[in-house]
Amino acid sequence: MKALYDVPAPAKLNLFLHVTGRRDDGYHMLQSVFMLIDWCDTLHFERRSDGQVLRQDLSVKLPADDLITRAARLLQKHTGCTEGVAIAIEKRIPAQAGMGGGSSDAASCLLALNRLWDLKLSLPTLEQLGLQLGADVPFFLRGHNAWVEGVGEQITPVALPPARFCVIKPSAGLETAQIFRDPLLNRATNPATISDFAADHYGFGHNDLQPVAEVLCPEVAQALRCMSNAGMNGKMTGSGSAVFSLCHGPSQSNLVQVPEHWLVQECSNLEVHPLVGWASSDN
Repeated sequence: MKALYDVPAPAKLNLFLHVTGRRDDGYHMLQSVFMLIDWCDTLHFERRSDGQVLRQDLSVKLPADDLITRAARLLQKHTGCTEGVAIAIEKRIPAQAGMGGGSSDAASCLLALNRLWDLKLSLPTLEQLGLQLGADVPFFLRGHNAWVEGVGEQITPVALPPARFCVIKPSAGLETAQIFRDPLLNRATNPATISDFAADHYGFGHNDLQPVAEVLCPEVAQALRCMSNAGMNGKMTGSGSAVFSLCHGPSQSNLVQVPEHWLVQECSNLEVHPLVGWASSDN
């Protein structure tokens, strides 16, 4: 195999995000449901024989040592593979949005290069590698909508009904570490259960990071007001500045009025990741 083109890397939305405690090592204990959506980056891979890892940005300019190149080099180091790759990326998922774009790119890179370089690594092995790149990477590797607990390492697949969502991404972004450092962050939400969530998939819970985020980034609060003005009940996703709402009609997202240079996108959720099955689940 010499090339793999049009490899998708879908974004996710956090249907809720509860902070239930904090460990002695400083890591926060979380509960959330991660839902895959059809807002995707697209990656293209061409095999090289010289061991070099090259990346071409076809849209947004990325940092030189981003998660994509780090994923490729990690695979080389872990396996001793002497092959190289030229990677081109069409970046559509916005950064600092709370939508997991970088982690999803890394996961799709691991899956694609495992095939391109004929490494035959199992999914559990790829997950162990992915965890070195970011806490959300194993979720994208597994490829199922999931109930996520602990510090993000406990992943349980959940089934979600098909739905449409409106997503607003303001111009400003948010850094995860800044929110989790904030002394005003609520870290004591009572733990919930999957059955609690199953009773009201798209109305359950809240995002504990949202009140802090609205102070740190007023555009988050402004985006939520834009949704409210369009008759939607918005919620922040993850630890970024994007907000989302369930769409109750085919044209509801068209009613959203936002400032210039903001992004508004209507998305569908995905039943599974497009690359499910690209790595064996056997250890």
